[in-house]
Amino acid sequence: MKIFKTQWFTRWAKKEKLTDKALVKAVKEIEQGLVDTDLGGHVIKKRVPLFGRGKSSGARTIIAYKVKNKAFFIYGFAKNKRDNVSTKELQALQILAANLVEYTNPMLDIAIRENELTEVKNDG
Repeated sequence: MKIFKTQWFTRWAKKEKLTDKALVKAVKEIEQGLVDTDLGGHVIKKRVPLFGRGKSSGARTIIAYKVKNKAFFIYGFAKNKRDNVSTKELQALQILAANLVEYTNPMLDIAIRENELTEVKNDG
C-alpha cells in the first residue's frame, strides 16, 4: 500500500502537528475495515489523533482510497471547527479522488518531483 499527501494536506498536517505515523496507522485501520464514513467515489472520512491529543479531540481527514493499492490524504479539518464537508466540496473531492487513484507510477513520480504529492514512508 502506497500512502501520499497532497501539498495542501502536508501544510495543514504540519500546522496541526499531525504525524506521518498517525497517517500510516489510519490507513492500516482502514485496511482492517475501520472506516469512519465511506463518502463514495473512492472518498473516505477517517478520524486521526493530533499530537498530544486523542482521536476524540483530533481531526478528520478525507482520503482518496483504492483498496490494497493507494491512499491519498487530500483534506483535513479539526473536529471542533466543522463536522463535515459540504455537498459541493464532496463532489470536488470525489473528482480529485477519481483522478488520483488512477495515477500510474510514472504519474506519481512526476507529482512527487513537482511537489504536488509527498509519499508517506511506511517503516513497518
